[in-house]
Amino acid sequence: MKGNSLIEAIIALFAAIGRMAIEAMATVGRAAIFAVNILRRGLTPPYYPNKLFEQLGHIGWFSLPVVGLTAIFTGAALAQQTFTAGSRFNATSTVPAIVVIGIVRELGPVLVGLMVAGRVSSAMAAELGTMRVTEQLDAMTTLRTDPYRYLIAPRLFASVIALPLMVMIANAIGIFGGYLIAVYKLGFNGVGYLKVTREYLTADDFVMALVKAGVFGFFIALMGCYHGFRAAGGAAGVGEGTRNAVVSAFILILLSNLIITVMAFG
Repeated sequence: MKGNSLIEAIIALFAAIGRMAIEAMATVGRAAIFAVNILRRGLTPPYYPNKLFEQLGHIGWFSLPVVGLTAIFTGAALAQQTFTAGSRFNATSTVPAIVVIGIVRELGPVLVGLMVAGRVSSAMAAELGTMRVTEQLDAMTTLRTDPYRYLIAPRLFASVIALPLMVMIANAIGIFGGYLIAVYKLGFNGVGYLKVTREYLTADDFVMALVKAGVFGFFIALMGCYHGFRAAGGAAGVGEGTRNAVVSAFILILLSNLIITVMAFG
């Protein structure tokens, strides 16, 4: 009997793992079909440029304060940590190079993506989820207005456009934060610091940052719209969709960042 119970427990464990794997693959498939529908319908008329510019303001302009604060604090902290570590090996002169490479290639795009995902992806999921559970999306379809074209595509395209712009701004602010700490606290010469920064900053670094930002923006809007569009079950369903949107956006940002980095430098 004990042997049978053990076998049944093992079978139940593998069955649970299998169900989770199947559900995960099904979710990936549904999200992929959702993305294809957005692109297919969003790239064909009618277009809604007013909605696009409205979302550019919500996603880009209103996210700049939190993005700017995150960038300047991160750049300053990175300069201080690099100087502290470099002083152990008489390598403090590497501070400008490490700060600019770390900010532009990695920290700038990732931190901007995560901050915007926490702010924007949750808002998209909550707004669309509320419209779903209150049947506003059904009413819009009844009135022959395509929600994909009117609500979802402008959010997706605005996010893909706004993220690279915000990353460029965040990179500049982050480098400036490192400059402030290095020059006014750590004793670096300002002209020399900027000279080293310019020497180690290449066009490939900018391209890498912009590619990452575009991909992150796509995933942020996709997850927010997907989970909001599929919300069900009243207020609890909207809350669950909002939570899932943020978590899935975070995971996709970190995963895609790793893949792009490995492809570029591996």
